Amino acid sequence: MHRNSKLLFAKYALPLFTSNARVLEIGPDGFPSTYRKMVPIDQLVWDTLDIYNSPSLTYPKSALYNFPIANDTYDIVLSGQVIEHVERIWRWLPELVRVTKPGGLVITINPVSWPYHEAPLDCWRIFPAGMRALCEDSGLTVELCHFESLELPHFRRALPGRSPEWQRPFIVRLLFCVFGPLRLPVEKAFDTITLARKPPNQSLQPTR
Repeated sequence: MHRNSKLLFAKYALPLFTSNARVLEIGPDGFPSTYRKMVPIDQLVWDTLDIYNSPSLTYPKSALYNFPIANDTYDIVLSGQVIEHVERIWRWLPELVRVTKPGGLVITINPVSWPYHEAPLDCWRIFPAGMRALCEDSGLTVELCHFESLELPHFRRALPGRSPEWQRPFIVRLLFCVFGPLRLPVEKAFDTITLARKPPNQSLQPTR
């Protein structure tokens, strides 16, 4: 989890969480996850799913394109830093839509500038035009989709790359602290955030 992802989530996604909502997070970074700790609501069902085995997951060892979840189950389906590791995103996103309730939200945050990183695969960097096309083909109505960096807001010139806390070696981070106030380019992360809604009339018959 890097800083820009958390900042985008706080600015755009956090206000959409309400009491008693059912949330599914795909690929959490911990238990509770960073995103869960950012939502100041106790009255939530917050379930988790991943492809590996862990007793902390609600749905461990899930198939990539066939979740062990009934249709129309969750108010919000959330994934951050996941879609870039999915080979067949055109099959994966419809599965998120399937388990979302009619009128519910699919929220994705994905890196645009982050360097190659296997987990175990690294397949995609998706700009808003690509996310809009994927969402529309999956039957979602896009409410917000854009990429930006909210890191280092006072440093006006940016080199797209890693978040400051992930830059190596330490001397690089130190130099950027000097360069930024001098209006020289500094490296920071850019990500795409997408908020897309499942149409209220797009209900599916139970399949599980």
